[in-house]
Amino acid sequence: MARPVADGLGQATLDRRRFGGAQLIALIQARGAIVVLAAVVLVAGVAFPDFLHAGNLQDIVTAATFLGLVGIGQTFVIILGGFDLAVGSMVSVGTVLAAYALPYGWAAALLLPAVAGVLVGLIDGLLIARARMAPFIVTLSALLALKGVAVALAGESMVIAHSGFFGRIANGQIAGINTLILILLGAFGIAAIVLNRTSFGAAVFAIGGNEEAARMLGIRVERVKILTYCLSGGLSGLAGALLAAHLSSGLSAAGNGYELQSIAAAVIGGVLLTGGVGTMAGALAGVLLLGLINNIINQIGSLSAAYQGLAGGVFLLLAVIIQSGLSRGRRS
Repeated sequence: MARPVADGLGQATLDRRRFGGAQLIALIQARGAIVVLAAVVLVAGVAFPDFLHAGNLQDIVTAATFLGLVGIGQTFVIILGGFDLAVGSMVSVGTVLAAYALPYGWAAALLLPAVAGVLVGLIDGLLIARARMAPFIVTLSALLALKGVAVALAGESMVIAHSGFFGRIANGQIAGINTLILILLGAFGIAAIVLNRTSFGAAVFAIGGNEEAARMLGIRVERVKILTYCLSGGLSGLAGALLAAHLSSGLSAAGNGYELQSIAAAVIGGVLLTGGVGTMAGALAGVLLLGLINNIINQIGSLSAAYQGLAGGVFLLLAVIIQSGLSRGRRS
């Protein structure tokens, strides 16, 4: 009769080990990008004497602000179980709208692109949630349509957006810190609270994990989807407005590539493409890692700019491979 007891103890030990392994895998998946980010900063600091200068570090984070705002919305959408290919074109439209709205005041220049982005997200969200259309088709159509709108508004030239206070929003400093850095950190902080401390964030995780189970729990799935795409569109429009303030112009191609870069940043940061898993800290680390790659290549100097895309692609591929392994490990 002692054998069943021994077998039970052995099974309990095995279960504890599996639970501990699953916890370790989840921790690596959630915090791995932060560890890699710290390691890259350390290596780059040793390899390049000017890398750790405060001015260079501020430049890296400042340049990452626009992608960071887009990445926040993209992170919500991916955790939800979708993705938004329209964000880059919305950034482009946002820069042009900001330039045209600036004569009516800096507030109009900031609000008009954001509101336009929310409206685009609303249309996308309705088609995805109500009409049950695939996010790829809907957001790809929006990408193409918005590209046309940006070109129609700005043509092949830039639209000047020069104003004292509007420019200082994106190029000024507070206590020696660039205002864009404060905006980026504040936005990610608020996003983290919304994702982790509100019923909306819990609903996003639930839908991304299992949409049918979320419905059975009484979550209003369609409403959450629509709100999530509105959030992504609004943040993309706001990123465009800030980019116009930073560049003092609106450009029809200003946001080209942001759709893929924002997805890459989220995935590198530990957000699963299958939905239901992700953190804002990881997404921020992914955004900064992409910025570091670009800066390191610039520090090297002799490498072609084409290597930036190659390095980003390699990082993304490695992240997806590692995440696939971690995901299998969590399910086993």
